[in-house]
This record gives sequence, structure tokens and C-alpha cells, in this order.
Amino acid sequence: MELLEFLQILLYMLGSILLVVLIVLGVKLIITMNKIEVVVDDISIKVGKLNGLFSVIDATTDKLSMLSDKMVDAVSVLIRKIFKRKKRKDDIDEQE
Repeated sequence: MELLEFLQILLYMLGSILLVVLIVLGVKLIITMNKIEVVVDDISIKVGKLNGLFSVIDATTDKLSMLSDKMVDAVSVLIRKIFKRKKRKDDIDEQE
């Protein structure tokens, strides 16, 4: 009987120690989560402030892209006209 009582007492003590350790870890986890929440809130505020800057950069990029597309179109039309004129002159020369 002494061995059974000893094992019961040992199991109760180990269970109590495990419970205390789990409570301490839970409290540390809660503290860590609160710190993480503060950091995430701070990052959200800073990102919100940068959204205006990003929208300005996006609008500028769109306008520059549209301008470069128009320039490329104009240059390609000019090149096409130059080559069409040369072909017409060559065709006239060949016909004569």
C-alpha cells in the first residue's frame, strides 16, 4: 500500500507543478500577445499614412506610362511613314 500512496502523491505533485507551469506560460503568452498587438497597431497607423504617398506614386506612374505609350506610338507611325515613302519611290522607279 505504501507504494500506491507514494505514486499517488507523486502524480498529484507533478500534476500541480504542470498546472503552475502552464499558468505561467499562459500569462507570458498573454503579455507577448499584447506587445504584438501594440506593434501591429503602430505598423497599421504608419502604413495608413503611407497610403497617400503610394497613391500619388501610382498616379504619376500611370501618367508617365501613358506618355511613353503615346511617344512610342508617334515614333512608330513616323517610321512607318518613312518606309512607306521609300517603297512608293522604289515602286515608281521599277515601273518606269
